[in-house]
Amino acid sequence: MANESIQYTSKIEEALKKYNLEVDDAAVKAAVMKLIAEKVPQNDTLDVKKFLFGSIELTTLKTTDSDESVLAFTERVNQFDAQYVDLPHVATICVYPCFAKTVSETLEVDGVEIACVSGSFPSSQALIEVKIAETALAVRDGATEIDIVMPVGKFLSGDYEGVADDISELKQTCGEDVAMKVILETGDLVTGSNIKKASILSMYAGADYIKTSTGKEKISATPEAAYIMCQAIKEYYDETGIQIGFKPAGGINTVTDALTYYTIVKEVLGEKWLTNKWLRLGTSRLANLLLSEIEGEEVKFF
Repeated sequence: MANESIQYTSKIEEALKKYNLEVDDAAVKAAVMKLIAEKVPQNDTLDVKKFLFGSIELTTLKTTDSDESVLAFTERVNQFDAQYVDLPHVATICVYPCFAKTVSETLEVDGVEIACVSGSFPSSQALIEVKIAETALAVRDGATEIDIVMPVGKFLSGDYEGVADDISELKQTCGEDVAMKVILETGDLVTGSNIKKASILSMYAGADYIKTSTGKEKISATPEAAYIMCQAIKEYYDETGIQIGFKPAGGINTVTDALTYYTIVKEVLGEKWLTNKWLRLGTSRLANLLLSEIEGEEVKFF
């Protein structure tokens, strides 16, 4: 067992060595400011806003959620599809695992995924056996995607093997047909170098998407974190040929915020990522704001 552990650790180290993990935070900030100033205005179009609406992961993760409230939440998605026939539906409904069955039994719209936050969201502080059980039950009850949180404490203490083990075991639990997003909680990682390393490590260990934040910490998604994560996705794709999705989440409060993340993905990753499979937006607040701009009047549908 000791030899296996050493071999696995050395494999992780070898994988990380293939990438430049040194990030100049000041240079990233300057590059992002330039990109926002020069590129965001040209993406402020009706077509882009429609696309962004179709990339939304409509999310309810409240302490007060109940079967009744989640059922009503899901029914709004059904009603939207019938009422706004010329607009795309949202990409996903995201809920706690205990509501996967409710969504699965209520959702009538083809193509809307059912995502569950799992693995002791939002802290990831639980025994791996508990995380596996919760994830397996969510999949059993109808989850088609799983969002887990990278064990940030393990990462910050340098236990990269432990981080990779957690992610890998949960991906095995999901299986090939259920996409797994790994939330890095970038606000807690502090430096760009940590964000880059966590991105590469998560993808190496089995993430199908990397996601910025839970929305439960003081600092959520930022353009700078998104820029670094997209650079990591591009480098990983160039190295392995494996395409990984990106999901900014937490703190996406305005249409301009959404346009900013769209622009970063477009400029860093390119057109191949501009589909509602590969780019997701973790927000519910944005749905009515985008809908209002698309319709040209204030709409409070969701």
